[in-house]
Amino acid sequence: MTYDESEKLKKLYEIYEQPMYRIAYAVLHDVGLAEDAVSEAFIRIMHKIGKLGDCHSEKTKAYIVKVIKSTSINIYRRNKRRYSEEISIDDALQVADKAQQYSDNGSINEILGVLGETDRKIVTLRCIEELSWKEVADKLSLTEANVRKRFERTKKRLKSKGEINNEK
Repeated sequence: MTYDESEKLKKLYEIYEQPMYRIAYAVLHDVGLAEDAVSEAFIRIMHKIGKLGDCHSEKTKAYIVKVIKSTSINIYRRNKRRYSEEISIDDALQVADKAQQYSDNGSINEILGVLGETDRKIVTLRCIEELSWKEVADKLSLTEANVRKRFERTKKRLKSKGEINNEK
């Protein structure tokens, strides 16, 4: 990047950073994600800086609006996909109900006995002690995503063995 391109990028940042943030926030409704969108958008703009005209031109403004909108929508879609893959609270409650049912019958240890130690701790902490995903992750020094995925896999394994109902 040349000095002139660097100066142009700085000027674009000074002029458009706040309007870009407002657009991103309108799409994402999250401060952190909106800031991420602005950063990603400026990275995209940086690659095309040589093709941009005057910083105050309508063409440049339209291009920047287009970039921030598409970047924000991409981030929204990524997060939507991630959250749609999360375990629903109904599934977690179903496992908890079954665990409670088995503990009432004294056979919860039989169910948990087929699980590995980490998976057993995840089910116990989440379903019996009713901790949040973050709290479980912190206790086990795992990521939240890892805890959710392991819980989901454990649930599927228990369903396939007929330990919990296949109904949702």
